[in-house]
Amino acid sequence: MTVALDATALADLAGRVSGPVLGPGDAGYDAARAVHNGLIDKRPAAIVRAHGADDVVAALAAAREAGLEVSVRGGGHNVAGRAITNGGVMIDLAEMKGIEVDPDAQTARAEGGVLWAELNDAAHEHGLAVTGGAISTTGIAGYTLGGGLGWLMAKHGLAADNLAAVQLVTAAGEVLDVTEASHPDLFWALRGGGGNFGVVTAFTYRMHPLQMVVGGLIAHPIEAGPDMLRFYRDAVAGCSDDFTVFAALVHAPDGSGHKIAGMVVFHTGSVEEAERDIAPFREWGSPLMVEIGPMPYPVMNTLLDAGYPAGSLNYWLSSFTNGITDDLIEVAAERFASVPSPMSAVLFEHFHGAVTRVGQTETAVPHRSEGWNLLLPSVWLDPADTAANVEWTRGTFEAMKPHFSGGRWLNYLADDQGDDAIRAAYGPNYDRLVEVKRKVDPDNVFHLNHNIVP
Repeated sequence: MTVALDATALADLAGRVSGPVLGPGDAGYDAARAVHNGLIDKRPAAIVRAHGADDVVAALAAAREAGLEVSVRGGGHNVAGRAITNGGVMIDLAEMKGIEVDPDAQTARAEGGVLWAELNDAAHEHGLAVTGGAISTTGIAGYTLGGGLGWLMAKHGLAADNLAAVQLVTAAGEVLDVTEASHPDLFWALRGGGGNFGVVTAFTYRMHPLQMVVGGLIAHPIEAGPDMLRFYRDAVAGCSDDFTVFAALVHAPDGSGHKIAGMVVFHTGSVEEAERDIAPFREWGSPLMVEIGPMPYPVMNTLLDAGYPAGSLNYWLSSFTNGITDDLIEVAAERFASVPSPMSAVLFEHFHGAVTRVGQTETAVPHRSEGWNLLLPSVWLDPADTAANVEWTRGTFEAMKPHFSGGRWLNYLADDQGDDAIRAAYGPNYDRLVEVKRKVDPDNVFHLNHNIVP
């Protein structure tokens, strides 16, 4: 569906805001409507490139007066593409890049268009960090509102666990400074409830002293994959909060297309502590490559960037598992043998440490048990290959279902997953989230998300 606002309506909207307003015929419109996932091709009637909360208020009011759907774009990285509306008003925060780091208070305030690479670099100048995206081009907004898993979650919890305050524009056009003290229910819901409750124009995080980490990649021949996954499963038992290892069946990063079995290691302790903890992983088997060493924390968050280029075609499925059983390993190896794209993977993300010491209902994120989230990030470049890649991902997910625990990670949900998947993402917190939604967005203005129906 394509809806166009006439020139008068676009001019009226442009007169209400300080940022640019783009219609389908304007230069920059196609670039502004593009998101990271090249599968998403939607055409808003208007794109409002907000410069502040007042612009968001005005854009919301104009959209509601015109009876148009509203979408909100932060970094545009969400795989489901919910940031874009067909025929409505897209509120684009991409130009809202303000970052203020307070090294004495160990906090950082960042506007809704900031990317993790930008916040990581700004905080690093002061020797500070917070859990951020493992892909540095991810936006802070949707990532944090969906929970925010990353390398630092074992040490410091999820991004949402480190939120101290948000500036929120509600569906009614109010601008609220939301904290646990000022709006306890709403603050609870914003930490994992997605974009259901308004437009977050700024996030304030509690930061942590951190400059250097030890990290990198260990690669094994794909034939060693099942044995490596069994070793990995047993070797990460009892890992300290400083040490996180993810494991994957993936393709070599050199672009050769060769399949490998790999482990990505991350350590926040001293070099001596890191070498001690990493040693068993270095020494196991006959690795093809071991590239591990000290690096600035922001660099760690760029190591996987090349595998997820902007505009690539993405279809992801994921679920928490009942451990990494021998049977699940067998299914993973068998399915990966037929993967159609040299950019796709089977990835195991280990949850342990601080992220598991938060109560299941303390925030809106219910996934607090030690264990693994399994992600199938299918990525390809040629639209002609879409059907084969989607079919492989769905088939692999179906084959693995007997080994799933039922929980789903909100930000990994594809656009076609339905209400059952959304409820699995929110778990026992769903009903309380509905109550909050009814109070702040009873008309479900903010429904282009993994929606909580009021």
